[in-house]
Amino acid sequence: MTAHTALPQRPTLSLQQVLLCGAMIVTISMGIRHGFGLWLQPITLERGWTRETFAFALAIQNIAWGAAGPFTGMLADRFGPFRVLVAGGLLYALGLVLMALSTSGLAFTGSAGVLIGLAQSGTTYAVIYGVIGRNVAADKRSWAMGVAAAAGSFGQFLMVPVENWLIGHTGWQNALYILALAACVIAPLALGLREPKTAPVAHAHQQSIMQALREAFGYRSFQLLMAGYFVCGFQVVFIGVHMPSYLKDQGLSPEVATYALALIGLFNVFGTYAAGSLGQRFPKRYLLSAIYALRSIAIVIFLSVPITPMGVYLFSAVMGVLWLSTVPPTNAVLAQIFGIQHMSMLSGFVFFSHQIGSFLGVWLGGKLYDLNGSYDVVWWLAVALGVLAALVNLPVREGAIVRPTLARA
Repeated sequence: MTAHTALPQRPTLSLQQVLLCGAMIVTISMGIRHGFGLWLQPITLERGWTRETFAFALAIQNIAWGAAGPFTGMLADRFGPFRVLVAGGLLYALGLVLMALSTSGLAFTGSAGVLIGLAQSGTTYAVIYGVIGRNVAADKRSWAMGVAAAAGSFGQFLMVPVENWLIGHTGWQNALYILALAACVIAPLALGLREPKTAPVAHAHQQSIMQALREAFGYRSFQLLMAGYFVCGFQVVFIGVHMPSYLKDQGLSPEVATYALALIGLFNVFGTYAAGSLGQRFPKRYLLSAIYALRSIAIVIFLSVPITPMGVYLFSAVMGVLWLSTVPPTNAVLAQIFGIQHMSMLSGFVFFSHQIGSFLGVWLGGKLYDLNGSYDVVWWLAVALGVLAALVNLPVREGAIVRPTLARA
């Protein structure tokens, strides 16, 4: 029995090229989706839908994104990220156009839910982190993942005010058409992540897809990472989609919600970068546990004090630091444990757990609001889950998994 050794690297893309193109793609893809909560009220009011109708479509979006993630990851690992990114960008544009044209809840679920969810699976972290894993040295990998995650956060900071301005000045439908054009920019950016083809290296430890899946799902630390990521999805998507309406229900102006989402994005730039950098120096399991615990503490304080604009901004800043800061250490641990051969696929499976949590967070937010006229139950459920996630990450083993030697020299 020996610990696995990383496969010999393919001819690499430059670090600057990987980070620039990867960061810009994540900025566009994540920036667009972070603003979807701004469409809840204008769409439901004009179409005469309940909040649950809108929330269910975004819940399906998260499930579609997560369910497709392992398969887009497999395709990116097998054929390279370029084709996956181009297809994802074009599908994103199509989904946004059809989202604007949908006049029934079913059509809206198909466009905003299924199509955009599929598009996001091919234009966000699983694919980009696979490129980083193959082209960035291990001693810089966590940091590079932090840079890419920070780019997604900057996309939120940049895009949320832009999207709010577009809705106010062009109407919510035209705003979606403009974002569809922005999604098309992903395709030319993907050229910068087109990896050269190489012949397989003789005697390298090659795993089949099924071998990799059996190994990962039978490994306790992989299961614990999936459980923690479930909580991450529940918390951030519930807050991202429902907080604008929650704040309006509390009598605050729409501008407060816009600034709050923008502040989450701004401070998450620092939080994700810091998480990636700290992941190079400290055990990532402790970093993840601290992030989840601090989220629960922040929510408890937010619910326990009077709701004021300044309080909302402070909460948003704190949550921003913690928002996607789980992403770099979680994916860096995956690379440490299992290596990089099937990284996009395994990252996709862990992210699927995240998206199941996202589905429940966004859907229960709408469902329980319609039943109770309040988001209180979901807020406190987010607190309890944060405590659970802090505990389950502590036993994670970060060392390389031990595998039998499959071939003789």
